[in-house]
This record gives sequence, C-alpha cells and structure tokens, in this order.
Amino acid sequence: MSQPIHHWDEHLPIYRQLMDLLIHRILDETYPEGEMLPSVRQLASDFQINPLTVAKVYKELARDDLTEKKRGEGLIVKKGVRALLLKRERAKFLKEEWPQIKGRIERMELDVKTLLKD
Repeated sequence: MSQPIHHWDEHLPIYRQLMDLLIHRILDETYPEGEMLPSVRQLASDFQINPLTVAKVYKELARDDLTEKKRGEGLIVKKGVRALLLKRERAKFLKEEWPQIKGRIERMELDVKTLLKD
C-alpha cells in the first residue's frame, strides 16, 4: 500500500517541513524510540523528494542528538527523545502559538466550557 502524495508548503523549505513531520511522527510514536527510521532512499521515494533533502534532515536530527547511527543497520530514534521533544514542542507552542490563539479566543469572547464542548 503506497503512501499518499504529500503536499508541501511552497513558502517553507521542504527539508524544514520534513523535519517537522519526522518530529511529529516521533511524538505520535509512528517512529518509536529504539526503532529504525526509514532509509534515506525509502523516505525520498515515499515523499518523491531528493535523497539529499532527506540526508540533510537526518543530519539535523543527529546533530540535535535525537537519533543515533547503528553501523550496518541505519538511523535509530534515541531512547528518551520523545519526552525531550514534548518538552521542547510544548515550550515552542506556549511561546509562539498560544498567545495568538489566546488573543483570538478573548476577542471572540469564548469561554473554556464552550471550547471544551464536543
């Protein structure tokens, strides 16, 4: 079964979008800690992008100490990375996104009860 074609935002570099996607997949445990990431060729094929773009993302993940290379096996998501990423992504959300969302909620005079309703 093949993966649907991913639609990239033309305003952001593909490598940045792929990095965010891989982080999301680590957080949602599509790529669990201790497990291998797809090969560069496989990911490039899945997303129909240049393998050099994937290699750049994998290099960034390693630089950020999120992965480790197992000789002869491939790139593995390091143990403990998910908790680290959750902490980092929560802080980023609270700093960058929440103030705008909170402001909009206040302008629309919504309350918590209304927001949490199904």
